[in-house]
Amino acid sequence: MIPLADALLPWHRDHGRHDLPWQRDRSPYRVWISEIMLQQTQVATVIPYFERFVQRFPDVVTLADAPLDEVLHLWSGLGYYARARNLHRAAQRVRDEFAGRFPATFAQIEGLPGIGRSTAGAILALARGERFPILDGNARRVLARAFGITGAPGERAFEQRLWVLAEENTPRAQVEAYTQAIMDLGATVCVRRRPLCPLCPLRDCCIAHRTHREHLIPAPRARARGVRRVREVVMLVAQREDGAVLLERRAPAGIWGGLWCLPEFTSESAARSYAASQLEGVALAAQTLTPVPHAFTHFDLVITPLLAHCRDGGSIAEEGRALWYDIRSPARVGLPAPVQLILASLT
Repeated sequence: MIPLADALLPWHRDHGRHDLPWQRDRSPYRVWISEIMLQQTQVATVIPYFERFVQRFPDVVTLADAPLDEVLHLWSGLGYYARARNLHRAAQRVRDEFAGRFPATFAQIEGLPGIGRSTAGAILALARGERFPILDGNARRVLARAFGITGAPGERAFEQRLWVLAEENTPRAQVEAYTQAIMDLGATVCVRRRPLCPLCPLRDCCIAHRTHREHLIPAPRARARGVRRVREVVMLVAQREDGAVLLERRAPAGIWGGLWCLPEFTSESAARSYAASQLEGVALAAQTLTPVPHAFTHFDLVITPLLAHCRDGGSIAEEGRALWYDIRSPARVGLPAPVQLILASLT
C-alpha cells in the first residue's frame, strides 16, 4: 500500500492552501457552502461568490428564510444553478427538521438535497475532523494515477475501486489536513492536463508516473462524436418608456431553472408576433442587437436580442411569472450571465 498520508501531510503543511475564506471558521455550514460552490468551478472563481454569499447568509436559517430570488441573485454568473436551488431547499430542511442546527450524522447530511457521499464526507472531515473518505474530481484523479487504476469517471467498477482506495488511505488522525491535502494536490499539481509531476510528493511511487501514463489516467469521459451542437434563439428586449425591461421566470427545471430571463423564441418572426399581440404601443427596432454567444457544457448558445420599445405591458404572463425589471435600480433576482450582458448594454 502506498503511504499516501505519510507523503501528503508534510507536503500540505509546506505547499498546501491554508488561507482560503472557508478555511477560516470551518463550521459545517461554511464548508457545505464552499463544497457546493466548488463543484465544477475553480477556486479563484468561487472566492468572491463565497464571501458575498456568507456575508448575506451567515447561517443556515438566514439562508432558509431568504427568498429564492435573492439566493439566485447572489449565484448569478456562477453557473449550474441547480446547486443554488438545492442549497435553498436543503437549508429549509435543516431549519424545519433539525431546528436550524446543521445535522450531525453522515446519513442526515447525505439525505439533504444536492449532497452526495463525497460532499457529506468532506463536510464532516473538514469541519469536524471525522474520518470519512472523499472522492471529488481532484481526489479521484490523485488516487487513480497513484494506484494505476484505469477507467473513466462514472464507470461503476472504476468508481467502486476508487472508493475502496479512498477508504483505505484516509488516516485515523489529521483527517482534516489529509482531506484538504488530497484535494489541493489534485487542484494544483496532479491536474488534468500537464500534471506537474516533478513537484508531486507521490512521484516516486505513482504508478501512472512510473509507467508514463499520466495523460491516460483517468480516461476522459466518452463524448459524442461530431461537431459541437449550436443552438440559436431570439430574445425579445421589450423596454418601456421608463426604461424597465420585461423579464419572465423560467421553469424550475432545465437550463437556467428559476432564473429571470428575456422572453425566448425560436425565430425573429415568433418574437415579433408575440410583441405585437402582447405589448401595448410596441415599436420594434429595425435591426437586431449584436448576437451574444454563451457556452454550455454540451452545446453553444447564440442569442440574437431583438429590441422593442413599448408604452406598457398587456397580458404578458400569469401572475408571478413576469416582471418589469428596472435596469437603473435593479431588483435582486437571479439573471443568467448573457442576459446580464444584454441588459448592461442598454445602459
